[in-house]
Amino acid sequence: MSQPSLKRAVTTPLLFLFILGDVLGAGVYVLVGQIAQESGGAVWLPLVIALLLALLTASSYAELATKYPRAGGASHYANLAYGSFAGFVVGFCMLAAGIVSVAALARGFGGDYLNEFVDLPVAAVAVVFLLLLALLNARGIKESLRANTVATLIEVSGLVLVVVLGAWVALRGDADYSRLTDVGTPQHGAAAALLSGSVLAFYSFVGFETSVNIAEETKDPRRSYPRALFGALVVAGVIYLLVGLAASSVVPTDTLVKSSGPLLEVVREAGGVPDKLFSAIALVAVANGALLTGIMSSRLTYGMARDGLLPSPLARVLPGRGTPWVAIAATSGLSIILAVTGDVGTLASTLVLMLLIVFVAVNSAVLVLRRKPGPDAVADHYRTPTVLPFLAIASCIVLFTQIEGEVWVRGLILVAVGLALGAVASLRRPSPVPA
Repeated sequence: MSQPSLKRAVTTPLLFLFILGDVLGAGVYVLVGQIAQESGGAVWLPLVIALLLALLTASSYAELATKYPRAGGASHYANLAYGSFAGFVVGFCMLAAGIVSVAALARGFGGDYLNEFVDLPVAAVAVVFLLLLALLNARGIKESLRANTVATLIEVSGLVLVVVLGAWVALRGDADYSRLTDVGTPQHGAAAALLSGSVLAFYSFVGFETSVNIAEETKDPRRSYPRALFGALVVAGVIYLLVGLAASSVVPTDTLVKSSGPLLEVVREAGGVPDKLFSAIALVAVANGALLTGIMSSRLTYGMARDGLLPSPLARVLPGRGTPWVAIAATSGLSIILAVTGDVGTLASTLVLMLLIVFVAVNSAVLVLRRKPGPDAVADHYRTPTVLPFLAIASCIVLFTQIEGEVWVRGLILVAVGLALGAVASLRRPSPVPA
């Protein structure tokens, strides 16, 4: 008897809100201060540069997601282009990034923002939090994305609040516009500071790549995906630009750098808004980011299992609900272990490195799969201009050069584990004959 397939229930608006909600995750609520530390007061400029870099790779994802609308995302594309070994390694890098990210967000949920309301053990909060997210994920993709719709609207309202309050401070004459052109730090000149800040800002746009893993659950991927992807990135970019302008002009750079809640400093500078209200909005942002990353991780695991890169039970789908319940249980379990047994903050800095490895594979796969598309390719799909994948690969290489040595060590250890497991997977299942 054949296994039930994933249910096509995702419309263009739901997909748009999925991508927007994932991009506008918890990162922007904490990264503004770190960007200021790296690049100086003009935090808006690295955010604009990061948007342009993200759009390059997003264009490659748009082509592949509409050409191969299946769960598995980057792993599936690498598998088609380079064989099962590469598919496993790329998928492993995505899984490592996703599972660690969810664990880190779970710990973040139980941290300082929650302490504004109640003081509970972080580990206990993380376990309950992840179990509830797993149940929501297993209930159905439509239910999960409905929750994301509400959470995304709350996230956006919080960022709009920051922009409006920043404008209010400016109108009353308390803004300092000179910081908007303050580029550079005592440690770095203008060019180096911008590049270093752009690496952190790039992390703010990470999230768009997770959406390809629900292409198989999208009603009309060819029509929906490019519109939702580029629309969400542009909207996120405009919001980030306005937030960056507000934070730079309203709050002194030193204050932004020292604060663990830099956008809260804008709220405090304006006055009139309770700290608890903004903390509640931040908690919603953290929870939504964890939910969407959990959806990605489970769909990627499902897709890799269906391709024979992971044990076949991980491809089992819950009858009636149409969700990959075994994959959800496995990825949630690993996130719980990370959240309660270790300081995931030491691994979180490797996420960008893992994703840059994935992005290089995806951008090169676009070019390879034009020569050998395979029998499953959809003929009428979005096609990115040929120059963009080359520019995207070049941008990834530039960002590689800005990653610190100790992060490379941790990242290469993870890659080595993926290579070893990929070798075992290749022995169990030979690479397919190229089409």
